[in-house]
Amino acid sequence: MRPILAALPLAIALMGTAAHAEGAAPMTEAERAAFRAEVRAYLLENPEVLIEAMDVLQSREAETAAARDVQMLADNKEALLNDPASWVGGNPQGDITIVEFTDYRCGYCRKAFAEVEELVKSDGNIRFVLKEFPILGEDSMISSRFAIAVRQLHGDEAYKKAHDALITLRGSPDAATLGALAVDLGLEAGPIIARMNADEVTAVIAANHAMADKLQITGTPTFVLGDQLLRGYVPLDAMRQLVEDERAG
Repeated sequence: MRPILAALPLAIALMGTAAHAEGAAPMTEAERAAFRAEVRAYLLENPEVLIEAMDVLQSREAETAAARDVQMLADNKEALLNDPASWVGGNPQGDITIVEFTDYRCGYCRKAFAEVEELVKSDGNIRFVLKEFPILGEDSMISSRFAIAVRQLHGDEAYKKAHDALITLRGSPDAATLGALAVDLGLEAGPIIARMNADEVTAVIAANHAMADKLQITGTPTFVLGDQLLRGYVPLDAMRQLVEDERAG
């Protein structure tokens, strides 16, 4: 009931404005007070009117936000889907592309990881693009720098292995941990560690942050599917349905 009562002053004011026809003589203070009292009494007796109005408002706001997302994605489609600095997995020729903005230290990214892997593998016709988007502190940034450095030095296959290890890593990605990870990947740690602060690595992260700003992305995981921005974790069954809906048009 509290949200309804809180909305009463605004509703009364709006109805009072609507009730005063353009060009009509202004209401006196007494008339205005009486009108407001009558409207208030009506709304208190019929609160469902306010609930319906709030539902309509929320629906309109959702429609506006969806339309804004469609336009933003259309304006940035080429850079978003075909950025050579971003790893592409799944089926490179797939009929559906999913883009994920991810942070290695994000709990929901970690939760989504295995489900997205299953989705892409079981579907067989999804092109999957990963965007390094470290936003959760220094450990996030270090992890992304390591992964990008691996890709720049050793290619896509090594990057995917590094990504999978980092997204499931327990503990902090300190120098010793990253050195051991490089060895586990069959790589020499020194050049990777040295590459992490290179301008080329910084440029990838900066470009992804700039793209996120354009798309008004502020959290992870965020997925792009067709003309939809999916902000937050999406369960596997729901993601499968969204893919099916996208294919159906």
